[in-house]
Amino acid sequence: MFTKILIANRGEIACRVIKTARKMGIKTVAVYSEADKDALHVDLADEAVCIGPAASKESYLVMDKIIDACKQTGAQAVHPGYGFLSENATFSRRLEEEGIKFIGPKHYSVAKMGDKIESKKLAIEAKVNTIPGYNDAIAGPDEAVKIAQGIGYPVMIKASAGGGGKGLRVAYNDAEAHEGFSSCVNEARNSFGDDRVFIEKYVLEPRHIEIQVLGDSHGNYVYLNERDCSIQRRHQKVIEEAPSPFVDPEMRKAMGEQAVALARAVNYESAGTVEFVVSGATKEFYFLEMNTRLQVEHPVTELITGLDLVEQMIRVAYGEKLPISQADVGINGWAMECRINAEDPFRGFLPSTGRLVKFQPPKEIPGQVRVDTGVYDGGEISMFYDSMIAKLIVHGATREQAIARMRDALNAFVIRGISSNIPFQAALMQHPVFHSGIFDTGFIPKHYPTGFDASMVPHDDPALLVSVAAYVYRAFTDRSASISGQLQGHERIVGDQWCVVRLSPNGNENHAVTARPIPGGYHVEYNGEQYEILSDWKLGESLFNGTCNGEEFTLQVERHKTKYSLFHWGTRADFMVMSARAAELLALMPEKQAPDLSKFLMSPMPGLLREVAVKVGQEVKAGEKLAVIEAMKMENILKADQDCKVKKISAAAGESLSVDQVIIEFE
Repeated sequence: MFTKILIANRGEIACRVIKTARKMGIKTVAVYSEADKDALHVDLADEAVCIGPAASKESYLVMDKIIDACKQTGAQAVHPGYGFLSENATFSRRLEEEGIKFIGPKHYSVAKMGDKIESKKLAIEAKVNTIPGYNDAIAGPDEAVKIAQGIGYPVMIKASAGGGGKGLRVAYNDAEAHEGFSSCVNEARNSFGDDRVFIEKYVLEPRHIEIQVLGDSHGNYVYLNERDCSIQRRHQKVIEEAPSPFVDPEMRKAMGEQAVALARAVNYESAGTVEFVVSGATKEFYFLEMNTRLQVEHPVTELITGLDLVEQMIRVAYGEKLPISQADVGINGWAMECRINAEDPFRGFLPSTGRLVKFQPPKEIPGQVRVDTGVYDGGEISMFYDSMIAKLIVHGATREQAIARMRDALNAFVIRGISSNIPFQAALMQHPVFHSGIFDTGFIPKHYPTGFDASMVPHDDPALLVSVAAYVYRAFTDRSASISGQLQGHERIVGDQWCVVRLSPNGNENHAVTARPIPGGYHVEYNGEQYEILSDWKLGESLFNGTCNGEEFTLQVERHKTKYSLFHWGTRADFMVMSARAAELLALMPEKQAPDLSKFLMSPMPGLLREVAVKVGQEVKAGEKLAVIEAMKMENILKADQDCKVKKISAAAGESLSVDQVIIEFE
């Protein structure tokens, strides 16, 4: 077996590979950019080599620097993870020429199947059902519009080397095809160094089902069931599960055998994924592409099969035979994965960067809860890389149990300092349509057509309020708190009567609550209802675990002098506790009016200003493009909310922007 391998990646996947290598007794080498010098994967590896500046094109995408790091450290093999150089045939070939093993498929397999245009042609030759479309690279946006008109809208514009939702747009008309083509080309060039783009028919009401395959150098192949990745936002996967609630045994067998046939056609050696789009009405499936690498969502397959896919990739690269045959592959229970991303779901999912003031994942439980991450408490979320900061994976005997465990785990996930998509994931976990299992890739735009806000996260408000009451009662009656002088002025209330004031930008809400101690907790009266809160929570702990009238719940609690913040399924609620008179006085205090910013276009995120699409004096119509910002490897197009005239341009293309920095001023 290899004695030392290099991981040509960063973040969560680098840490994931290191863990398996350590289990196998293999030493590891991390590579890192200047922005990642304090990253977790650097700390976990046995050795680490700096390979350049923060920008990927100057570090993680530079083959010569990766190869030099291998020679410098004596690494015998390279695991590419996903993204970056993982599906680059030239990189695979160059490693082979240097006598360094590529822990993935051979370069010719990557070239044939990693290229979406070539792989589709190969599938057609193999008489595999493919989606109608134009399978050659397109020269420009005008040609893209003509081709789209010929195929018929809607169409999907896709980068040939794309993946992870990058370099992909859906167009429903000529204007969207023209703009979508340009954005795809730019994203593909920046993310993959390959700007070829093609177009195919967009299948309405599709399910996104993928088959995990394994092949070795001895001609052995197996498929490891399917993953359902239909819950997507902007063509990026949000939730993945295995098996699929949609796929029956006959369909699983047919798709699996077709996936293996494609792998055989290119002598595929390693782990790979064959993706299909499936009609929800007819169950007909069409080949989309083959990802010649490890997928982000591979853990759900691992949990239902008991296989470590990274270990299998390493063993296959070393020349070993697969340890199983198709008859050995079963399905044990149900697994589900939520991608925890650094983005603000309440502001259009804009990227969120900065320091992780607090990062406390839920406790890992073997066989039930798993957290794959590349960050740590106090670490930095950079604008230069992908927005995913962790993968939360759960396993249960049934789909219902897996959903319940995911809800509990999301509720216990503590992230402070940046925004995360946990509130959105929590809402999805409780949506009745998601529970039904009858959905397609249009689920999110259909059920959240105007975006997402805090009111869409279902939570039991009475339970939240009575928990506050129980919490503050404990805090204010604890003898040690009184001795330490933590209590201040009007917070000391005589008796059991409390006024819980929920603070809100739209106006505070006052709630009269009575709480008295009972064995193991508190009896609480609120709004005419009786509640029993039982908990062994202690003052100072960040998680309040307990039961409310027999039902289990978890709250995250923080104290900020006279104010309390509670986080429930990712949503934040701010409270104060005081006498009724103090609450009345608080209500009389004038509210500070926010400044009028309607005449400014400000950057909604830290990022690189790629383009300013208007000029001073230009009349702009509502919906027209104003500027393009690149952050976390994605292009974000900023458009005019209303008709306006440009008065001043305050930032230039190529400039690094901070949040709320003015880009354009209007008359």
